[in-house]
Amino acid sequence: MFGDNEYAAPAAWATIQARTAALGFDMPSEANTGALLRLLAASKPGGRMLELGTGTGLATAWLLDGLDAAASLVSVDVDPVVQDVARDALKDDRLRFVLADGLDYVLAQPPESFDLIFADAWPGKYEAFDQALALLKRGGLYVIDDMLPQPNWPEEHQARVDALVDRLEAHPDLAVTRLAWASGLIVAARR
Repeated sequence: MFGDNEYAAPAAWATIQARTAALGFDMPSEANTGALLRLLAASKPGGRMLELGTGTGLATAWLLDGLDAAASLVSVDVDPVVQDVARDALKDDRLRFVLADGLDYVLAQPPESFDLIFADAWPGKYEAFDQALALLKRGGLYVIDDMLPQPNWPEEHQARVDALVDRLEAHPDLAVTRLAWASGLIVAARR
């Protein structure tokens, strides 16, 4: 079916998805999110990508699949159990896993050091938002998902999402697009 990108998933994706389900991990990235991430990563030849929130590596697999030979990806997560799923399934010299709090990682990086940031965790999205945006190079892309209501959201979460969307759209250095795609995505480009 048109719009269902699971058929084009990277080779490791099915294995990661099965292990994700077995773990009971209830925050996986969808195939359609991954397909867009692969496309965006491919648009940054030789680029340096950052994923905040490896999870089990479902989105990581797509990002990695979009990288050219000269590009690199850093994927950060605080949970070794879920990140180990990705570590076991994704062996590639262009990929570096960091087991750390995403907030600490963001705060330790130099400005304008990434061409694409996928913020799939609180750090970089709801915490240290401005610091994460400062990591983007000019022309860099900032991507977030889970912007449409999700069944696992706490009651007060919609207000957080609305405030984040307002901040992004009011930011003078960003061109922002909302996408009713997968779990609801926002893609912003730094001017």
